[in-house]
Amino acid sequence: MDLVPKVGFWIKNGLLTLSLGVVLSSFAVGVHAAEADHSGEPGRELPQPSESGHPIPGLLFRVFVERGAEGAAVGALGEAEANAALQTVRNTLSYLNQQRQHYPRFDEAVTKGMLERVIVQPVVRNQEGKAFPFLVVRTVDPGRVRLLISASLMKKNGYLGQADRFTPVLAREFQWVVSKAETTPKPKAVLIDRDLKHAPIRSDKDIRSLSGEDRVQLLQQLFETYLRTVDDFRSLEGQSYYEVGSINLVSPSQPDSTTKFYDIRVREALQKILREPVFLERTPRAMTSLLNGVIWNVTFVNIDQRDWATRTRVLPAEKAVMVGQPGKLIQPAAILINLHRTAVPDDPFYADTKQLPMGALSTDQLALVIAKEIQHNIVEKSQTGHVAQDALTAPE
Repeated sequence: MDLVPKVGFWIKNGLLTLSLGVVLSSFAVGVHAAEADHSGEPGRELPQPSESGHPIPGLLFRVFVERGAEGAAVGALGEAEANAALQTVRNTLSYLNQQRQHYPRFDEAVTKGMLERVIVQPVVRNQEGKAFPFLVVRTVDPGRVRLLISASLMKKNGYLGQADRFTPVLAREFQWVVSKAETTPKPKAVLIDRDLKHAPIRSDKDIRSLSGEDRVQLLQQLFETYLRTVDDFRSLEGQSYYEVGSINLVSPSQPDSTTKFYDIRVREALQKILREPVFLERTPRAMTSLLNGVIWNVTFVNIDQRDWATRTRVLPAEKAVMVGQPGKLIQPAAILINLHRTAVPDDPFYADTKQLPMGALSTDQLALVIAKEIQHNIVEKSQTGHVAQDALTAPE
């Protein structure tokens, strides 16, 4: 089901407070930009392709081609390119089916019958009219979704006739197929009060003029007002943590040991970003965003249902809130670091992580990951915003 919680405000002891649980559950998100393409509403009615669909041996769903208004398949792409897109999609899905043991999200989607059909369209757009490579939308049948694929972006990205190159791209999209089809209730977050009115946020110009130590002191004040470094879904409780630089896991001595361990690590990394001049030079947006009221959470999470290593979540403009004195209108953002995941080649920090799980990174590596995630994604996500169901998929 499609849950779209609303941000709630209360006045308590004279302070403006915000429910973090509602905020995090409202944060939405291949490539990072591809997250905005999963904003279809429940039971969205889609144009019905005129053909009967193309079967794939061993799979129950079919691949359809949506024809343009003038009857030419895939619009301006032409018949040859339309056929190339269709055949590439079919070949890729056939390969994924043959190698299901290597693609667990695809296997889960197929085994549970989550995918009703795949539709190749001239252009795939979200509700805001923005074009994306893929879109996963729910149907009126609970637990069943459709996967839309943009033929024009397949052409632009050089995937036509290149099933080997298209395979990892399409395979990653099945995490969204599984997520969108999932209908089990999600755990609720803990209610956290934030002192927004008294948050000492600064302008970007002031932040750049401060010394490293002054920026760290300002960060400490934000920790006391609204900035959080703990996952309020408590997804790290009882989880093992990594030895730094190793894939070895260590069992926690207490249920909250891992939560506390990574809370400290994140805070150390944030201080490094604000203190060291290299970050101001190479990732200035990360430094300013941490102190100007934009980012409300930087935290490790354990989200098995997602294959990404990091994600930026930003509330849409209509849910912006007033922070500080004088007030500044902010679209709250969260930076999530997925504990057991490794970076993929298109992540901006891929080379920095040495193919280690996120939880095994040193403080220096973690600082680079956080800084590059903010630098490359905070503006785009602030401009688009995202929807609740594609936000934080909490663990079972």
